[in-house]
Amino acid sequence: MSAHCQLTGAVPGFGNHISHSHRRTSRRFDPNIQRKRYWLASEGRHVRLTLSARAVKTVDVIGVEAAVARIARGG
Repeated sequence: MSAHCQLTGAVPGFGNHISHSHRRTSRRFDPNIQRKRYWLASEGRHVRLTLSARAVKTVDVIGVEAAVARIARGG
């Protein structure tokens, strides 16, 4: 599963681990991605979305119909 949110577009960020001696090595900051299954009443079926934890809260606020419409139009 790629670390990409369908609703917010959250993707991994990149940076460095910095040790006590100040040596730097690459690291990756992954978003908290969850696979959620929602009932889409207008189509009479379930949809499975790959969402960040923040996007799950957004779906709770705006509703699954609005979220799926936002994903479908690409923004």
